[in-house]
Amino acid sequence: MFCKATLLTVALGLMASASPITTKQGVRIPLGKRATLQNEDGTFNYEKAVIQTVNTINKHRANLINLEKNVGAHVFKEGAFIKELATLPASLAKRQSESLTDEEDDLEWAGTISIGTPGQKFLIDFDTGSSDLWVPSSSCTSSTCKSKSRYTASSSSTSSKKTGSFSIEYGDGSTVSGPVYTDTVTVAGVSVTKQSFSPVTTLSSSFNGDPIDGILGLAYPAISNLNANPFFNTAIQQGVVDEGVFGFKLASSGSELYLGGANDELYSGEIEYHDVDTSTGFWQITGAKAYVGSKAVVSNFETIIDSGTTIMYGPPSAVKTFYKAISGSGVYDSSEGYYYYPCDSPPSVSFSWGGQKWAITEENFSLGETETGSGKCVGALAGQDIGLGSNVWLLGDSFMKNVYTAFSFDEDAVGFAALA
Repeated sequence: MFCKATLLTVALGLMASASPITTKQGVRIPLGKRATLQNEDGTFNYEKAVIQTVNTINKHRANLINLEKNVGAHVFKEGAFIKELATLPASLAKRQSESLTDEEDDLEWAGTISIGTPGQKFLIDFDTGSSDLWVPSSSCTSSTCKSKSRYTASSSSTSSKKTGSFSIEYGDGSTVSGPVYTDTVTVAGVSVTKQSFSPVTTLSSSFNGDPIDGILGLAYPAISNLNANPFFNTAIQQGVVDEGVFGFKLASSGSELYLGGANDELYSGEIEYHDVDTSTGFWQITGAKAYVGSKAVVSNFETIIDSGTTIMYGPPSAVKTFYKAISGSGVYDSSEGYYYYPCDSPPSVSFSWGGQKWAITEENFSLGETETGSGKCVGALAGQDIGLGSNVWLLGDSFMKNVYTAFSFDEDAVGFAALA
């Protein structure tokens, strides 16, 4: 294992003898809590889970389309392909357009940003699984848009319209699309100029009842639909952050995005860094193992760390192998790839990339009982072909809530540390 944190510490120690070191300071962005896939009675919300899966598949379908356009399909992983647009069942699509979920519980890992001069404020979902910034435009007059904060280009002295367009398709048949602009964007005091983004003029009904206004992507430029630097890369390029690193703590309370470093108040010990494969555009780490108890039941796969995904997904055959190692487990829904296990004897689940084993708590691995009193809990790992590759897993909140996660553009690495 190549532990970059240790090497960096040594390097800084050597530098200290030659010149003084100025303490670097990042900035904190408090984040709201994301919705769970549990109902109030502790049972699994199957309908919400189906919607999440469809949205996840289509988000990464769009990422692969962007990657092929920007870089070329030659960088696709073995087994990766651009899937057909995933769609919701007709009954769910109708209910989704009528706002299926409870607004008070439907929160992403969201924080406030401002766009323009003077700043116009927006509540944003920070997503390490995409690379573009979009918010609703004042030109969008749908009922969904009217419930959001909307960007007015004419009210900003630093706004500039560019050529091109932005578009994402959603499983309910609707889209998020609009023109391309640049403007000043500020996140918790980190301000960049001429940032590319889209003030969208059509907004998917998937966002009906969702409190966020838009999304700010934090992955690599290679998967940008705008084919432009994402916000944090612009911040690095313009020198407005001390380090090309950002850190996440995701929890039921005290969640935070930290720009310009990692917040050492929120983790203990060293950050264990692992190289990412930058060719994919994702925060994608190789050489992973999945453990049930002390046994590695699946080995040598790749993992994308995605704060914009609620649960975890793996290739169906690998996930089947994983659950075979759990006594009393079984298939809950074969089409969606969900499994159950006995609630009274939850498995000890962890992941490793050649260093420490990073455990998932019982609470974070359970999506709730199949039905009240069944004694069967649905696991937060589903077998689903997302299209990202035959050996690629997607680890979302169900994993990230157990660790402090640092994303380093300086080292092209993702690091994990124990929560303080």
